Amino acid sequence: MELDNIDIKIVNLLQDNSKANTKEIAMRVGLTVTPTYERIKRLEKDGIITKYVALVDRLKLGYSMTVYCQVSLQVHSKDLISRFEKAIIKLDEVLECHHVAGNYDYLLKVVVPDIHHYQLFLKNKLSVLSSVGNVRSNIVMSSAKNEIKIPVVIKGDN
Repeated sequence: MELDNIDIKIVNLLQDNSKANTKEIAMRVGLTVTPTYERIKRLEKDGIITKYVALVDRLKLGYSMTVYCQVSLQVHSKDLISRFEKAIIKLDEVLECHHVAGNYDYLLKVVVPDIHHYQLFLKNKLSVLSSVGNVRSNIVMSSAKNEIKIPVVIKGDN
């Protein structure tokens, strides 16, 4: 789908603040409320905007540890891959699961309160999956950048 500059502005505004109301957005993009509302609905219908969320401070909720797990499967079969993905989806600690090319099969982003909880996660949830062959853990010490906004640029600005 081709986005025009107004669509791009709307997407960027909603990425910055998903609670912005249609009137605020309309003022910022130079349209009236009705066409702005219609554009937002079209962006949702076309799957450009997939959902609205509240971002929370994981540290204030007690999740001080982020770990990236590199997981290798025992065997590469369609059935094993499917079973692994279905099991991973059910694990609340796993925020992201990516099937990747390279030295391992999956990259998981895991959040837990501390090393003890990570050990329990590995021991009782991840390593018990029959499809898992090997797990390598990378514990995040600090983050220089942690952005969720997709860079959508206005035509002529690049």
